[in-house]
Amino acid sequence: MDIKQLRALVTVAEAGSVTRAAELLHLVQPAVTRQIRTLEHELGVALFERTRQGMQPTAAGTTMVERARRALNELERARAEIRPTPGVVSGIVTVGLLDSASSLLAEPLVSAVLRDHPGIELRLLTAYSGHLQQWLDDGDLDLTLLYNLSSTPSLNAEPLVREKLWAVAPPSAGLRAERPVPLEEAVSHPLVVPAAGHGLRKVIDAAAAQAKVEMNLVVQTNSMHVQKQLALAGHGWTILPGVGIAEDVANGTLSAAPLCEPEVWRSIVLGTPRAGRITPAVEVVARELTRQINAAVHEGRWPSAELHDNGTANRS
Repeated sequence: MDIKQLRALVTVAEAGSVTRAAELLHLVQPAVTRQIRTLEHELGVALFERTRQGMQPTAAGTTMVERARRALNELERARAEIRPTPGVVSGIVTVGLLDSASSLLAEPLVSAVLRDHPGIELRLLTAYSGHLQQWLDDGDLDLTLLYNLSSTPSLNAEPLVREKLWAVAPPSAGLRAERPVPLEEAVSHPLVVPAAGHGLRKVIDAAAAQAKVEMNLVVQTNSMHVQKQLALAGHGWTILPGVGIAEDVANGTLSAAPLCEPEVWRSIVLGTPRAGRITPAVEVVARELTRQINAAVHEGRWPSAELHDNGTANRS
């Protein structure tokens, strides 16, 4: 088993075709086929099956592709760290951003890192908190934003900011930031909510239980975009963090008001793995991400958010 075989394996899985993989690898097709077959012979299992949709990994192939991708990423990181320009921080840093906060943070983070540390190659992944935590535990992320999480045996969680959850509805509902909506009133409307098991749903369920109110659920989804789309179409109200609807409210697409009786909050933390060495490049990106969050809160671009007491001090 060698690096060329692993690259061939990952490229075929991503391209779905040996022909396309050969083009991407600048090889002839028989060479790629030979590398895959050699790997299959060594492992003693089939890694791909041909379907109408192209080359699809088998169950064993899927496992091998995940491990191979991780090994190749680690080699790339090592290469970048071993050959630095003197005095320049360099390396590959993979960052996880919460889907709800990505539009606020992604572009400013990239701009600042490219401007001040051009030797760093950023890779951004967006998802919900549960997925991001799993990717961090699996070693696919160097650092990530998570919410409503404390430190665990596998990761360090540094509190950064907390924010209110908002009732969200079509503009015709007339919700306004200065008039909070009681949770009981919000959940009495037909409600579009995150699917069961989603982190945000757990926060909403806990608040409803605390207030002893029942929710009028009509649709569950795993997409924030779909939540907003269905609310706009009049299928119900929804509940989202302020950062996820700030732009929609500003342009009049949706109306929103913070929840009250009780107020409902989520806390956002910066997660980093406990195991392994934190590289200078990761430290740089962690500091910059924290700065961008601090700036967004101070400048009022993150609605109803409050910085954690240690949010500025720890990475200033």
